[in-house]
Amino acid sequence: MTPEPALAHADSLIRTIPDYPMPGVLFRDVTPLLADAAALRSVIDAMIAPFAGQFDVVAGIEARGFLLAGAMATAAGVGLVPIRKAGKLPRPAASVSYTLEYGTATIEAHDDIPDGTRVLLVDDVLATGGTLVAAHELVGAVGGVVIGTAVLMELAGLGGREAVGDVHAVFTA
Repeated sequence: MTPEPALAHADSLIRTIPDYPMPGVLFRDVTPLLADAAALRSVIDAMIAPFAGQFDVVAGIEARGFLLAGAMATAAGVGLVPIRKAGKLPRPAASVSYTLEYGTATIEAHDDIPDGTRVLLVDDVLATGGTLVAAHELVGAVGGVVIGTAVLMELAGLGGREAVGDVHAVFTA
């Protein structure tokens, strides 16, 4: 399969769930894509490609960002930094609170990376950008340097790219 058909197949596996987790929200369910080995590999390769050789670790944002980041770290032969929801880490070194499209949240991280570590920041979806803006701040707070941001899907028209800056998105909806 060439990359274009592989990515088209991966895109076709993403389901849109209306009114979840609340009325008016269109949730993008990527679990069917994650269950398909070829589709998963094609999106992992596409997410890494613009940043190949430029990062030391992949930082993934809970929860679906973890799944992508783990696969990306393995494929790239680098480490993984989990960015978790508040209260999930035994020894958080830094935390950042932010507003998202349907509420507020706080994310935390350990300080397990040396200062200056080059970090590829990863999440599943870019919507309003609140989570990724907070994650950029969090990575800096634990000594990392974000060299790029990759997402599986950008939800156009919600202002995320304007908030975050340059983001590599495999798909746009």
